[in-house]
Amino acid sequence: MHPSARNIVDLYQRHAQAWDQRRQAQVQTPTFDGEKIWLQRFLQQMAPGRQVLDLGCGAGQPVAGYLIEQGCELTGVDSSSALLGLCRQRFPAQRWLQADMRELVLEDDFAGILAWNSFFHLPADDQRAMFATFERHAGPGCALMFTSGPEAGEAIGEFQGEALYHASLAPLEYCTLLDTHGFEVVQQVSQDPQCGGLTVWLARAIY
Repeated sequence: MHPSARNIVDLYQRHAQAWDQRRQAQVQTPTFDGEKIWLQRFLQQMAPGRQVLDLGCGAGQPVAGYLIEQGCELTGVDSSSALLGLCRQRFPAQRWLQADMRELVLEDDFAGILAWNSFFHLPADDQRAMFATFERHAGPGCALMFTSGPEAGEAIGEFQGEALYHASLAPLEYCTLLDTHGFEVVQQVSQDPQCGGLTVWLARAIY
């Protein structure tokens, strides 16, 4: 495992303002138009009820903000207190929790679970373990959407001059994990050109 895998939380904590500015700058771009297409698909698949668990919510914009505009009730989870501070300023009526998604145990069931551009920062074994967390927090018919890499392996990006860790399992393993934990794949696109090259998984709980 690349050493940068251990520095994700610290990197986002130290560069929270820069990350927020970067995401704000994307709101009026074709990339976010592509993200909204996927968010609309997610909303269409959600079970009755508007409770969404946003894992790795960042600063709350633009993704959480868009979901709130559509009437969702957000529980946002992030390890960075700096990013969560921005969420609380913007959307004080929503619930924001500082926690590691890998250790999350809530008493709530959700109509939708989102891990957008966050889940793929976890090492492979941690990703495998997350599917039990998805299952634990999914209500009947829950929509689940996350981003991954297009194939198994590690990829090291860069943010603010520092290494930014990403990892992925193989597509077949994601399919197997979803099936094992009670989800069926609704739609999956690798390196979606309409969405900045993101690889996106949309699934739905079958229980």
